[in-house]
Amino acid sequence: MKNKIDYSLYVITDRQLMTSESIEQSIEDAILGGAGIIQIREKNITSKEFYLTAKNAKAICSRLGAALIINDRIDIALACDADGVHLGQKDIPVDTARRIMGKNAIIGASAATVKEAVQAQRLGADYLGVGAIFTTETKKDTRSVSKELLKDICSAVSIPVVAIGGINKERAYILEGSGVKGAAVVSAVVAQNDIKAAAKEMKAEILKYIGESL
Repeated sequence: MKNKIDYSLYVITDRQLMTSESIEQSIEDAILGGAGIIQIREKNITSKEFYLTAKNAKAICSRLGAALIINDRIDIALACDADGVHLGQKDIPVDTARRIMGKNAIIGASAATVKEAVQAQRLGADYLGVGAIFTTETKKDTRSVSKELLKDICSAVSIPVVAIGGINKERAYILEGSGVKGAAVVSAVVAQNDIKAAAKEMKAEILKYIGESL
């Protein structure tokens, strides 16, 4: 799975913003529209609810060929046999997560400086989420990352970098020449009336600017 991941469109769930009737439906529609990675991010539900949602999501991702990443919660990721976990700067260290989850797990890390990016790679991260590129309403405690800093981070590491933070169709131009492998989005896909169509359009815009094609 690790070497076959399509990082170009990385979709993060949000039950407050989604237009679908369920997280599961938003995930399926996003994948059918072209998402190669789905990250489940839940802050305000019980662990049991999180587990059941993740378990259902894993079945959908496996059926449709996408990778499932769990935000923060290593226990949930292990319990539902997710493909991996994404860790912030305040979460369990990457190398500790690797010892717990094993060599085959996909471990992503957030970074907003070159130093953080290099450290995450050194500790064994498989990819980086770098941002916030633009101001975003979906996450309050973000740090701003300019295009020049994004380019510097991409140049400093050899693992895939995914840009995150307020990116939508109109702002995808920021990816051009940066060196990223894709963009992580929330509202640009899951908050749209037609999630599948939005994902398809968003992926086309991303690929246009990162120098790849459908």
